[in-house]
Amino acid sequence: MERLSLTPFGSQPVSAGLLATQALADAKSNVTSVEKWTLFRDLCTARATFSVSDRDLTVLAALLSFLPDDDLEDGRPLIVFPSNKSLSQRAHGMAESTLRRHLAALVRAGLVLRQDSPNGKRYARRDASGTLRQAFGFDLRPLLVAAQSINDAADATRQAETERRVLKEACTLRLRDATKLREYGSDVQPHAANWDHLDDVLRLLQRRLRRKLENADLAEIKDKLAGILDTVRAVFDTAETEKMSGKDAENERHHHNSKTEAIKYEQESAKPVDQQCHTTMPLSLIRKACGDLTVFGGSEIRTYPDIIRNAERVVGMLGIRSDIWGYACAQMGPTDAAITVGFILEKADEIQSPAAYLRALTQKSKYGRFSTGPLVMSLLNRANSMAA
Repeated sequence: MERLSLTPFGSQPVSAGLLATQALADAKSNVTSVEKWTLFRDLCTARATFSVSDRDLTVLAALLSFLPDDDLEDGRPLIVFPSNKSLSQRAHGMAESTLRRHLAALVRAGLVLRQDSPNGKRYARRDASGTLRQAFGFDLRPLLVAAQSINDAADATRQAETERRVLKEACTLRLRDATKLREYGSDVQPHAANWDHLDDVLRLLQRRLRRKLENADLAEIKDKLAGILDTVRAVFDTAETEKMSGKDAENERHHHNSKTEAIKYEQESAKPVDQQCHTTMPLSLIRKACGDLTVFGGSEIRTYPDIIRNAERVVGMLGIRSDIWGYACAQMGPTDAAITVGFILEKADEIQSPAAYLRALTQKSKYGRFSTGPLVMSLLNRANSMAA
């Protein structure tokens, strides 16, 4: 339709934004047709990018509802001309003064364009056959022109939201592990570290996580929690090393391996294993919690690779197929998968289907909702309650 005027009705001045919106409405569209409600949902997702509020979008939805076609199609009339009363009814009874404010916001955002009549009213002119010849109201063509930008912004927003959710889940799991390890450490090794200071740090991080944070802030918290877990693990491992240091000679006397066997063991330990330790749990706690893994695995657990080798020896005994075990290693990381197998071995009397149980935990790990910390801590708590 031909535009008869570029200037707004009444006392409203011409602005650079108005002229830019006029140019956008006249620009060539990258898409010839788009489903209006799909585009609207994308705009709702990316509304921060276009600086519009949820109330602005309520008014835009009301405007779209007056367009008889489901698609915004280039070359077809895209001007709607409802009265303020009709528009207010479809905007859930919004007051006319509020309605005008949100309509102005949509125009400023370049999403709709006013087509003012000589007297400022909204109406349409038709010929004798009833064909629409001229309409004065709100032109929705800027939406069609901006469709690709809206879609791209929505995709970027969804991706950022997915990343934020993954980061938040990782922070929550690490915070839970660190908190439980601090509680356990303050009970069994009260003088090994400044547990009160660690408690203060964790509470501050927990308070920050209650707010809605940007991805960069969540990544920072995740790194801080990783550092805390490394520190806690080092405290436990150091304490365990000091505890065992006085028994080294005795331990050596109990091992009557030949020189050839010792060399073989050293070579196996030196092999590059595709099992980098991604677990947050200290080795000493894993060894204490998963005692059956040492018994049935056939070798003493001294390093993280030992946990994996022992787990590989017992998965068949538990009825876990190699493909299920391999998938668990791929999703969790070999170390966490081995710890999970150790937990299943400890609970073998209670778990009816170890393979199904491992597969379920692997799926949770795939979506970032799994940590080995609670498994290990539950075994330790059970051992402490039995000892008491």
